[in-house]
This record gives sequence, C-alpha cells and structure tokens, in this order.
Amino acid sequence: MAVSSLVLLVSLSLALGIGVVGYHELANLSWVDSVLNASMILTGMGPIAPMTTTAAKLFASAYALFSGVVFLSSVGLLLAPVFHRILHTFHLDEAEQEDD
Repeated sequence: MAVSSLVLLVSLSLALGIGVVGYHELANLSWVDSVLNASMILTGMGPIAPMTTTAAKLFASAYALFSGVVFLSSVGLLLAPVFHRILHTFHLDEAEQEDD
C-alpha cells in the first residue's frame, strides 16, 4: 500500500504541476488561480476561471481529458493492492488441488 500510495502521490503531483503551469502560462491566471483551476479539473469538479484565448481553451480541453485518465488510473493504483490481497484469499494451492 505504501508503494502504491507513493506512486499515486507522485503521479497526481506531476499532473497537478502540468495543469498549474499550463493555466498560468496559457490562460494568464495567477499562480493561486492556476492551482485552484487545475485542482478542480483534476478532481472532476469543473473549471473555475473562464478561458478567453484559443490556446487556453485547447489546453483546458486537453487537460480535462488527461485529468480523467489520471483520476481513473490513480483509483486503480490505490485499489490494486487491496484487490490483490482479496484474490490471495480465494487462491488454492496446487497441493490442495492434487489431493481432491
């Protein structure tokens, strides 16, 4: 769980960083507004600031699609060890199968 959580934290941090820099540079938002907008998109809540330029609108569209993939992947990363452990509880050893 610790390794999965660390990978999750790193991937979410990178995804958030991409969004913050993109919104700051392309949409001319302040750093705080960029963090807010990127965080809201990354969690699936929706944008806060309106995009005024074509470049900002295209970035926001691409970042929203990217964020959806990152969010679903992060849920998979977090739950993979849990499901792995559950599958181990249903696993029969080969020796037990031969006795039957």
